Amino acid sequence: LNRFGKEHTYDPSDKPPCRGCSSNLVEPYIKCAECGPSPFLLCLQCFTRGFEFKKHESDHKYEIMTSDFPVLEPGWTAQEEMAVLEAVMDCGFGNWLDVAYQMRTKSKEECEAHYMKNFINNPLFSSTLLNLRQIEEARTAVTAIPFKPTDDPPRPTFDSLLSRDMAGYMPARADFMEEFDNYAEWDLKDIDFVDDDSDLLHALKIAVVDIYHSRLKERGRRKKIIRDHGLINLRKFQILEHRYPKEVQDLYDAMRRFARVVGPIEHDKFIESHALEFELRREIGRLQEYRRAGIQSFCSAKVYERVKHVREDERRKRTMLVDVLQYIQDGRACQQWLSKQAAIDAGITPVVITTSATGRRSAPPLNLTGLPGTEKLNDREKELCQVVRLVPGAYLEYKQALLNECRRQGGLRLAQARALIKIDVNKTRKIYDFLIKEGYINKA
Repeated sequence: LNRFGKEHTYDPSDKPPCRGCSSNLVEPYIKCAECGPSPFLLCLQCFTRGFEFKKHESDHKYEIMTSDFPVLEPGWTAQEEMAVLEAVMDCGFGNWLDVAYQMRTKSKEECEAHYMKNFINNPLFSSTLLNLRQIEEARTAVTAIPFKPTDDPPRPTFDSLLSRDMAGYMPARADFMEEFDNYAEWDLKDIDFVDDDSDLLHALKIAVVDIYHSRLKERGRRKKIIRDHGLINLRKFQILEHRYPKEVQDLYDAMRRFARVVGPIEHDKFIESHALEFELRREIGRLQEYRRAGIQSFCSAKVYERVKHVREDERRKRTMLVDVLQYIQDGRACQQWLSKQAAIDAGITPVVITTSATGRRSAPPLNLTGLPGTEKLNDREKELCQVVRLVPGAYLEYKQALLNECRRQGGLRLAQARALIKIDVNKTRKIYDFLIKEGYINKA
């Protein structure tokens, strides 16, 4: 694992174990020059003991394997060259402090100077890098969101608000804290191709590697969809969705699953065209309404809209009367509404009739018609539920809880009832007094 907690998918310094003692090889070590095609490697201890295995004999020609020699400049061994390239891949270009921390043998300044001199500004690699850059630009020439490198990309701290908004994406590394199918590499970590494998075992290992490659392709495909459609910052993406009308948002939700099939530009054009179609249909419907009303000018249409709003206000008032009439058995609530409407018709500010010194307005009784559990109540319990505005199902649940507690303790106090059902204290008192009066429970 590297210091970011991610397992390396490829490590150029990984070597097979010693064929003699199966220990991890440490440079320098010995490679047989005659055995193959897979390398036959031995540690120095097994080589000096003259280890032999199957076709390998102790008098075979051999090579001494070591990376303790300079390649590009003195002071930097081949092993350190591979280590700095791996550290840059892990930590990201420009993150020299973490590169030096992972290498441990060079400072931040040494890593930056060596990498810039030998891998960026080296004329030997300039033509190759130019060709790679041209290929990459040609591949990403048509994309929905152009990506431009920045000198200092954002580095949100782990589990911060910005990090959660970006779904754990790390711009400095162009990678996620947790990949899709994050443990796909675990199936490969113990696979080792050796000469004495049977054909069946060799085919099985090849199949496992093919499966791993397919999982890597799926991981890359999902990353490309996220990048192309701009889904990294989901909150900003949702804000953009909310600018559409409700009907278009429903269509957006339904068509989101098809975004992976078409490109980002085609998907956005599809949604925008439907949003435009919705606006045109709504405008056409409004103009057809004007035509049915006999309106022939936009000046008349403004007057029509103003009168239409007044008519809708009157319709809402009639709806209020219907609401009151369904509670006609409560004469006090009906009288309140009639007094209020009379004051409005007379041009006087209506005075709200209150039932307590706190100025709270009395609510009409609850209509129990069709509510679940109503058939299980007697007439007095129905009246209680209407007055305290409590649905029958909740009342039956509270009643059973109080009955069970009263049986367990041999009695029940009001404070215990309030601690047990935890609703409005006034409603609790009315339920408690009702159950005491009806004989369901008794006081402690």
